[in-house]
Amino acid sequence: MPEVVATELADGIAWVTIDNPPVNATSAAVRAGLLDALDKVQGCELAVLRAAGKTFVAGGDVSEFDAPPAPPHLPDVVDAVERSGTPVLAFLHGTVLGGGFELAMAAAFRVARPGTQFGLPEVNLGLIPGAGGTQRAPRLLGWGLAVEMACHGQLKPAEALLAVGAIDAMACTPEEAVAAVRGRRPSRVSERSLTPLEPAAERAFRTHVADAAKGRQAPLHALTAMTWAVEPYGAAQPRERALHLELRQSAESVALRHVFFAERAVAKPAVLHDASPRPIERIAVIGGGHMGSAIAATCLLAGARVALIERDAEAASVAADAVAQVLDGAVTRGKLTAGERVTRLNALSASADLESATGADLAIEAVIEDLDTKRQLFQSLAPLLSPGALLATNTSYLDPNAIFEGIPSPERCLGLHFFSPAHIMKLTEIVRAARTSPDTLATAFAFARRLRKTPVLSGVCDGFIGNRMLAAYRRAAEYMLADGALPHEVDAALRAFGMAMGPFETQDHSGHQIAFAARRRQDATRDPRERYVAIADQLCALERFGKRSGAGWYAYPAGARRGQPDPDVEALIRAWSEDHGITRRSFRDDEIQTLLLAALANEGARIVEEGIAESEAAVDVVKIAGYGFPRWRGGPMHWAETIGRDAMMDALGALEAASPGSWIRAARYKVPPG
Repeated sequence: MPEVVATELADGIAWVTIDNPPVNATSAAVRAGLLDALDKVQGCELAVLRAAGKTFVAGGDVSEFDAPPAPPHLPDVVDAVERSGTPVLAFLHGTVLGGGFELAMAAAFRVARPGTQFGLPEVNLGLIPGAGGTQRAPRLLGWGLAVEMACHGQLKPAEALLAVGAIDAMACTPEEAVAAVRGRRPSRVSERSLTPLEPAAERAFRTHVADAAKGRQAPLHALTAMTWAVEPYGAAQPRERALHLELRQSAESVALRHVFFAERAVAKPAVLHDASPRPIERIAVIGGGHMGSAIAATCLLAGARVALIERDAEAASVAADAVAQVLDGAVTRGKLTAGERVTRLNALSASADLESATGADLAIEAVIEDLDTKRQLFQSLAPLLSPGALLATNTSYLDPNAIFEGIPSPERCLGLHFFSPAHIMKLTEIVRAARTSPDTLATAFAFARRLRKTPVLSGVCDGFIGNRMLAAYRRAAEYMLADGALPHEVDAALRAFGMAMGPFETQDHSGHQIAFAARRRQDATRDPRERYVAIADQLCALERFGKRSGAGWYAYPAGARRGQPDPDVEALIRAWSEDHGITRRSFRDDEIQTLLLAALANEGARIVEEGIAESEAAVDVVKIAGYGFPRWRGGPMHWAETIGRDAMMDALGALEAASPGSWIRAARYKVPPG
């Protein structure tokens, strides 16, 4: 087995190289190797600590976090670096994260390549740094930068650290780094003095951190631990380590680690194992409305050439303007320079000519959610493209097999279900039709990753993974309206759980039309035993289609940032209950949460059972990346495991009682016993 830490001595300089691909994580083997290396370098003028590959140390080995800590422990290794009789120069490149940054802060000198990124992202796993990160960061970075990195998990470029003296120099090679620090006198970061935060400043930091955390506790723990840095390091660091180890067992950290591994598993579905992706450079997007223009902008931001096709010249011009607005926003947010914006827009053509799709490697339709319209479009489009060009539908609910019926080379056809707004939302459902080839799927996954999306494989069913679960969630929520709850009460309970929005806010935000059309398609096949609450249909009949129409479940007065509870809607709900002989009752927040989350998890279990999703991990990633499920809760399937089988079955029994014998099918839900 090759050494994960190698040491070479030359002309009084010790070169210590970490080589633990893919990210040089501080595994037990790396930690032991570093201690061994520190013994070997004693007596040298300088020890240069560097890493092989594309990055310096990018964190700890997360797979070790579920087991008892194995020696040597990282705090001991980090402290040994700082106490080394031979000064250690950390030569940094790529990303310097978590334990990697803790090692760097303990070094006598820090020199980074231009473009290096630094961070203390432990809060993203429900943890705080555990090897001196919260104690050295304020001393080295100052309070403001330390809070941004350790409490908010922000990455910072080398230039920002150089500006505050946290790195000594920037250099392109280790040899240049050595030259940059020769003659300097090092000082131990852990021994530097630190001015305590003023009470008002600490309160301001705590308020800001709590607001940004949205229910997570680790960011607040990180801030608390940093306030201990005014004490002697030897007294405060063990407290940091103890809190770090305690948080490893917290529900928040367990959930976030579940998501960490789920995202990695979902990125490599079994069908891709022997498949080869093809390059995608030229893209045709047909339909330039809210979704299509955002898809086009996303492709441009990834460096592709895009032909955006609309029904007429005026619509094409409007669509091009919408794309330009997305790119303008990217410039405003610092994601794109003004010059890059011009380059991206020069790669866009917008017209009403379907033949402008000729030569595209991939065509994505984003036209209205109507089967005949989509079928006719692909019948006209397919002859214009090469037999190897991918054909993708962005449908939210329709069957891709029906859309692509009769298209030559059906192995190239698939669904690419983006989420609105497509230039912001991370999820893309990659929908495998009956004859989609593995190479086509591999190409779609690679393309989605190029767009910086989170791709998840889905089979074909009404609504695929995410929207099918959303429909079950909405049905359960609408039963609550009929039985006694009001929209703002349900939404508030789900926000308190950590959801970005409740179910009724979500409907208003996305618009009611597509869900209304889906319900009408389902009318002919709906189980007659199913309880059907038609209050949402009544809203649509009143043309209350959501926020963009000015009214939905909520009223949207001019200038209001959020929807306002509407007495007219509440009267409509109460009238429905009265007309159906229902005695309304109140619902507790925890009851609302449990029933609606159980509905989500139950539908997710059915989706996995039917083979629509490859795993429960895929279901969790879909709901987190596309539907605002709080990441720190782990997803609906993880949540169901945490509450246990008995509680889950009780909730499903209550849901089934609300619509006897129909869609819940509680007996099919599977959770581990105990």
